[in-house]
Amino acid sequence: METDVAELGCLVRQAVATLSSSGDGAEIASALGVARQCLGSVAEKGSSGRERRTLATLHAGLLQTLAASPTGGWLRLLPADQRLELLHGCFLAASPRLAFLTMVDAIAAHSGGGGGHCVPILEQFLQEERMVLLLCEAGDAETLLADREVLLARITALPDHSANKLQHANRPLFYPENYYPLLAREMLAALERIHQSLRGGSDSSVSFLSQLLGKVCVQGHSDIVLQVLVPRLALLTQSDGVWQRICWRLVEDVPERWMESVVAGVVRAAAGPEVLSRLLGSIVLKNKKAEFVLTHKFLLLQYHHKTRVLQNLLGYLAREKSGRCLLEEVVRRLLTAWGCGASVRHSPVEQQAYISRAIAVCLGLLSPTQLEEQRAELLSLSLAGVQCRLGSSLPRVRRLGMVVAECVSGRIDAGPHPLNFQFEDDDETREVRSLCSPRPTSSWESPPQSHRSEDLQTDSGGTPADGGSPGQTEQSGPESELDSDDELVPYDLSGDSELGEGSAPVYLTGCLEVLLNVESAGRVGATLNALERRVRRNPSAAREVGVELTKVLLHLEDRFATPGFAGLRQQAMVALAVTGTVAVVQYLTAEFYAVNYSLSQRLHILDVLALAAQELADPGLRTKGGDSVGEGGNPRPQLPDPPPADPSPGWRQIVEQRLQSKTRRLSKGVWMPGPQATANRFAPVAGHFFFPLINNYDRPQTVYDFLAEEPLVLGRLVHTLGLLVFLALHAPIAIHLGKALLGFTWAVRYHPDTYVRQGTLFAMSSLLLSVPSDRLLEDVPDELLEARLWLTDVAENDPDDTCRRQALQSLLLLGNFQKKLVGLQE
Repeated sequence: METDVAELGCLVRQAVATLSSSGDGAEIASALGVARQCLGSVAEKGSSGRERRTLATLHAGLLQTLAASPTGGWLRLLPADQRLELLHGCFLAASPRLAFLTMVDAIAAHSGGGGGHCVPILEQFLQEERMVLLLCEAGDAETLLADREVLLARITALPDHSANKLQHANRPLFYPENYYPLLAREMLAALERIHQSLRGGSDSSVSFLSQLLGKVCVQGHSDIVLQVLVPRLALLTQSDGVWQRICWRLVEDVPERWMESVVAGVVRAAAGPEVLSRLLGSIVLKNKKAEFVLTHKFLLLQYHHKTRVLQNLLGYLAREKSGRCLLEEVVRRLLTAWGCGASVRHSPVEQQAYISRAIAVCLGLLSPTQLEEQRAELLSLSLAGVQCRLGSSLPRVRRLGMVVAECVSGRIDAGPHPLNFQFEDDDETREVRSLCSPRPTSSWESPPQSHRSEDLQTDSGGTPADGGSPGQTEQSGPESELDSDDELVPYDLSGDSELGEGSAPVYLTGCLEVLLNVESAGRVGATLNALERRVRRNPSAAREVGVELTKVLLHLEDRFATPGFAGLRQQAMVALAVTGTVAVVQYLTAEFYAVNYSLSQRLHILDVLALAAQELADPGLRTKGGDSVGEGGNPRPQLPDPPPADPSPGWRQIVEQRLQSKTRRLSKGVWMPGPQATANRFAPVAGHFFFPLINNYDRPQTVYDFLAEEPLVLGRLVHTLGLLVFLALHAPIAIHLGKALLGFTWAVRYHPDTYVRQGTLFAMSSLLLSVPSDRLLEDVPDELLEARLWLTDVAENDPDDTCRRQALQSLLLLGNFQKKLVGLQE
């Protein structure tokens, strides 16, 4: 139908007037048919820009009239099938931009009276792939900037508008999980049209699609959209240079404020560094924001990305050869941050592990030439980081420092004697080693570790039952007057064996002499293996030589590389502390602050005290020999049942048997023996464990303040004190222990070392679990209020995840006191 612009304008105005004033259904249907023809006409051909703008204004007015019509108005004059057909035809025949904006605005303004009939039309609009035409129309150069901004807002916020206005009547197509994948497919179709246009020699623009992609990603839907876009674009860019140019321009035209969301989403969704290079091109060199995100923020500020993402990103930087080598700069930045002592103290362990993995990936990607050029700088930076981490109190941090040092040394200096630390491998260290390998597909194999071939052999049958040798016979002299000696049967010595080197003494005094004087590896090993059993089976002798034997064990060195030396020595000292508790514990607590002791010996003292306290506090623990242990370490005597005075059963027993035989029971539950009451052996001696350790904290006897200089010892001390308070649960002395521990924790609650802060929070939890709440509220109410504020601050601001979790657990324990605390505040 070919008419001029003036005639079309008259028809549109006439149709609008008919819809507004007529009450005849046939006349309204005719007016809608005319409007449909006007909207579907191709008046744009051969008309000027001014005429097209005039027609657009007329069409917009007609669509707004159709969308704003209430359901109970002229629409009810039409049959249902005819109404839907005419309305759908009018909206779908119009310009996609005008139809979409009109329907979305009508739904946004929907309040129950009008606009509801636009919902099925909009759903059909999306299902018929009209969004592709809308995206292509919005990308034309003639589209005004203001119209583009309105379109961006409406397209990206359609699920929000529909959910807010339609609520329970919302359509599934408008849900975010369905709408945004549909939008991504429509964007792919629009890009394919642009590709065809470029192949045909015409100019096209992807700026609107770039803005749409950026706005969708910044709103938090990057993963949903890019999971559809990236795999398809990766397939199309494999052998087509035009598609690569389209992808590069698509990312480059993203506005600066949305660049981070797009680039980060593409990096997460890409299947490898090659795909990332084809999709992003040289964006890291052309855009400062992209360079900051890819070379700094992704590696140094964020640490939640998976290892695959790290490999993709660093592999992409290694492939980017134009301009300057970005990978070398990234390695220097990572090692500088990794070697900073402040980052070791204040950054979370997860972030340090993430940076360690990034360093390992970079080392695997650098070529031997690059490593040789940067050898001196990389070694100096890595040594600084190793020194900081080896002094950390967290085992995980120390392991990370050692494994990264091995990786750097192995890649830079591949000599016959590589740097090798002795530590226990775990999944994390094995992963870092595998990432450092220049062959990503091959797994790193640990070198075989040499084991001792000579094990101590102990002859179990060579230990005699008593101290003397059974084979000694008297020598009869030639002047013997006893003629009966010839008739004696000689003692059989064929099965006898001499006292070998692998035999242990029977008595504790003999064990003490062996540990002090004997230079035989077999005797010392056998003595250590049997020492705990000797102590527990001879408690009286153990109390006599307990202090001397504990002193020897504390200073004993592993001169013969005895297997399990540390565990055997610790078990023996724990047995001595449990048997002769007061004397041994007083000696150990006094020696903890004494001079001329190494850090390992002080840590060993704390471990022995903690294990001994646990054994004393456990009511069901038994000795190695099978005898139950009584208070003070003595075996609890097993008294036999007294014999009955009369062998015949008593009259009470007879009556009870008759009652049981005459009683009828419908059901009988399983009989469970009740718990046996036992005395808490730790409660009487808890003060001997706790107070010497806490009283001498600020009065060190050495010039070198090891507690201030060595956070590992301080952290272990705080953990031990918290454990002692917890083991004193339900004991009268627990109140005094808890008050002393609460005052002690204020001095170290903001310690810079993570392990000390973890110990302080553990001590606070032990205090809240062990001490009765009424005594805490009565004696230290102000300290509890301060503790609540401190725990809240730790839970919100502490960089370590473990500290935050422990603070939340302590706050939950304090929640039981909430009502009483509020009363105190008022």
